[in-house]
Amino acid sequence: MATGMTKTALTRHMAEKLQLTNKQAGAFLDLLAETAIKETKKNGVFVIPGIGRLVKAERKARMGRNPQTGEAIKIKAKTVVKFRVAKSAKDVIAPPKK
Repeated sequence: MATGMTKTALTRHMAEKLQLTNKQAGAFLDLLAETAIKETKKNGVFVIPGIGRLVKAERKARMGRNPQTGEAIKIKAKTVVKFRVAKSAKDVIAPPKK
């Protein structure tokens, strides 16, 4: 299984590229995450231009099945957070096949 970039590696990469200290780059990442959470909770959406958006969505109550017994169960309604990738990022990462 492939592993992604850790927070430490991302902090070091950003610090090197932007000529900042690791502490400044880490503070930026922490502030971005804090702002994204606060704004998504308050407004229901947070956009990171060129990357995507966090969206708060309501999931309706529904009937489901217990996979072990096959018994029907009621699943309650709840609020979930989804991430929608921007089209520009999606086209670069996984270009459409022609």
